[in-house]
Amino acid sequence: MARHILDRVDSTNAEAFRLAPSLSGPAWIMARRQEAGRGRRGRAWADPPGNFAATLVLRPQGGAGDAARLSFVAALAVHDALRGLCGPHANLALKWPNDVLLNGGKLSGILLESSGAGGQVSLLAIGIGVNLAAAPDMSEVEPGALRPVSVAAETGLQVDADDLLDAVAVCFDEWHRQLRAYGFGPIRNAWLARAARLGETITARTGAAEITGRFEGIDDSGALVLVTPRGRQVIAAADIHFGG
Repeated sequence: MARHILDRVDSTNAEAFRLAPSLSGPAWIMARRQEAGRGRRGRAWADPPGNFAATLVLRPQGGAGDAARLSFVAALAVHDALRGLCGPHANLALKWPNDVLLNGGKLSGILLESSGAGGQVSLLAIGIGVNLAAAPDMSEVEPGALRPVSVAAETGLQVDADDLLDAVAVCFDEWHRQLRAYGFGPIRNAWLARAARLGETITARTGAAEITGRFEGIDDSGALVLVTPRGRQVIAAADIHFGG
């Protein structure tokens, strides 16, 4: 698969859309320094030197639901790549929908952006940010967010972005092959096996509404399933907060 390594860029996702017309197939785009990274819901993503910023650009088959399932493939790939580089004792977990946690803090975020028409996704950018060398201060994140953490501070390890790209690319390809061959079931099961707070009480915030319940799992579309006093609720999109 093609790779484009850049010294500096505004956003690897933005670069993915700029490069897409000239690409003949899937490609990874990685930047040594990303200056205008984005998170979910338009939030800024701080990216100091030494951290990991990369985007996989694909032309997937199917609609928005099929594309959304690839966020779980990406989360598994990042989790497993980091486990391989940091060792089996690294306390890694996955937070719905697609964050990677280390020692309970947010280590990595994944952002999917797409274009298409008629309900079909013709171009998908899967942006991945990982705090390898440094993490933002708590004052830089929204109230109630998990504390940002870095690999270096939490483990004492120095993980190189190029090594992480190699590992993530391999892991993504392995999980993507499973998705294509066997459907979402194995991806769902693998994700749940790595899920943070499964079986515990969490809160899903959707705009002005809050839904608190026991985290039962995810359904076949990847939606969150909570068991609440009002019954079982399926939530397609939300911000998740731990602690009830």
